[in-house]
Amino acid sequence: MPYLKIQTNVPVPENEVADLLRSASKLVAAKLGKPESYVMIHLQAGQSMLFAKSDDACAFVELKSLGLPEYEGKKLSDTICGFLKETLRVDPARIYIEMSDHPSKLWGWNSTTF
Repeated sequence: MPYLKIQTNVPVPENEVADLLRSASKLVAAKLGKPESYVMIHLQAGQSMLFAKSDDACAFVELKSLGLPEYEGKKLSDTICGFLKETLRVDPARIYIEMSDHPSKLWGWNSTTF
């Protein structure tokens, strides 16, 4: 259900990718109260990106889930920005986050929908 996609111009050494993915998975599961067995994380590091006329470290993040609580948006933004600041050294002012709540009938899995 929860899907977190991180696109960043920050390169991530191959030997650190798995740990970053696992950490992000645990974080998303904990913050959304969802089983980690349903969490998917996608990292696209070292991308060509420009933000505010600068190629300094930046990130675009997509968080999609079923039942994403709208009132938790600020807390989720703070949590994700803190995670990216700590792990990738991206200044929160250089991060955009798109959060999307999807109806279960439009979220497919295992040959059906939720």
